[in-house]
Order: sequence, then structure tokens, then C-alpha cells
Amino acid sequence: MLYFLTFSVKKRIEILETPIQNHNIILGSSSIYRQELLRRLHIPFAVVSPQIDETPLHKESAQQTAIRLAELKARAVADSCPQAIIIGSDQVAQLGELRLGKPLNHEKAIEQLQLVRGKELFFYTAICVLNSTVNRLQQRLMINCVKFRDDYSDQQIHNYLIKEEPYHCAGSAKSEGLGIALIERITGDDPNALIGLPLIALIDMLKSEGIEVI
Repeated sequence: MLYFLTFSVKKRIEILETPIQNHNIILGSSSIYRQELLRRLHIPFAVVSPQIDETPLHKESAQQTAIRLAELKARAVADSCPQAIIIGSDQVAQLGELRLGKPLNHEKAIEQLQLVRGKELFFYTAICVLNSTVNRLQQRLMINCVKFRDDYSDQQIHNYLIKEEPYHCAGSAKSEGLGIALIERITGDDPNALIGLPLIALIDMLKSEGIEVI
């Protein structure tokens, strides 16, 4: 059974199910991809969209940006949810010294996929679990490397974008969809991290808070 509750205080909270073991589990994210990933664990959770500035700091590395923003998202949610287990996550994609964000439109996505053709794109995905009741924070950083094929054409890029519309995916790389046809290989400890939420690490972190998935 699903329950929905909306608050008119800057953030929208959707109660998806009743709390597990009296824990209020909250995903601090507006990403539908992270929500879909968390649902795979079959645990009840709520969703809050944190309102934060995601601009990287001066001389901040991609790893540092991802970790800082993941924590910042969780703490922003904690301001209105002081007794909860809050999950925050952030991802930064980097090609050499260049960071690739969400393209947001077709033209930018074409540019990104032309740029990464035949190259390796690194995805740094940070996750944190904040127990706002006792202010206990756990943090992890997962790294995935995506090697793109060097033989896909501009027409294939266009075909992919028309079918998938991955305009809210960093680097335009929707690996869980048709974007896999543009990829030569993926390396990393958790393929879910590439989509946006490292489930393997999250299961361990929730266990440390007394929450068993199975």
C-alpha cells in the first residue's frame, strides 16, 4: 500500500510506504533514477528534494565535489527531518581535466558524445547515510570507468538521443538503456553506482544503522 504526503515548506516529501522497524528512511534526491534504484531493495522510504547549490568549489577535485555534495544534500534534508536515516548521493563525471554535467538538451548531448568517442570517462559517485537523530554520518566513494567505442557515427548518436533522451544523465551516458551500445567496457565495483546510487555500499551502511534489507 502506498501513502503520499505533501508539505509546502520548500521541499516535497512523498511517503512511499510505512517506515521499516520504526525508522524513517529518506532519500535526499530529486533523481528518478536514484528512486528507481532504491526501490530495488524493497525497503519503505520517503523522498525529499534538497535545495542546494551544486557549484564546485575552487580547486576542488571531482571526488571532493561528489563527497561534499552528497553530505550537503543529506544535511539539507536533516534540517526538516531531525529523526531519520537520510541517504544522500552525488555524481561527478570527468574526462581528463574536463567535467561533464547533465547536457539538458539535444545539442549539448551530441557534443558530449562526440567528445567522449574512443575515450575513458570516469564517474565518481559518493553516497552518505546520515542518522539525523544522533548526527552520525557514513560516507563512501565509488569509481566507475566507462570506455566509449571509437566507431559510432554521428547518426548513431542522434538515433540514440532520439530514442533515450538521456538529457538528465551526466555525460549523456545512460548505460542502463540503449547507451550501452556506445560503450566498449565498464569497470567498477558496483554497476548501480554508475546509474547514480551505489546499492552494494548502501546495504552495508544501512546495516550499520540496524536496517537489514533481507
